[in-house]
Amino acid sequence: MGKGMKAGKKPKKNRPSGMGGGGGDMQKQLRQLQQMQAEMEQAQAELAEKELTATAGGGAVEVTINGNKEITKLTIDKDVVDPDDVEMLQDLVTAAVNEAIRQMEELTEAEMNKITGGLGAMGGGLGIPGF
Repeated sequence: MGKGMKAGKKPKKNRPSGMGGGGGDMQKQLRQLQQMQAEMEQAQAELAEKELTATAGGGAVEVTINGNKEITKLTIDKDVVDPDDVEMLQDLVTAAVNEAIRQMEELTEAEMNKITGGLGAMGGGLGIPGF
């Protein structure tokens, strides 16, 4: 028998805190995660319907994208179409597209943070879509 043990008594098992015995808490957390996932899926569907427009070159190039980050509209002012300076036009289109994507990602992150309370990094590890 070990020191401090009396006959007939079993040694206490050292359980890490949060393990065993608290099944109700784990079930509650699982329900909360499932609810959060449903809310995130709803928010993603709503975001997919949204559109953002960004411009470059003082409005010479205008790009509209949807929540799926697909270009839905591209407008180029005829005054910036110069056959001798195609690179400038390419740069303007690239800048407008990148800005539209950046804005949509910012909006998406803000909407998801409303639901997750800033658990972004953890959400990705849980297989929750959108992260």
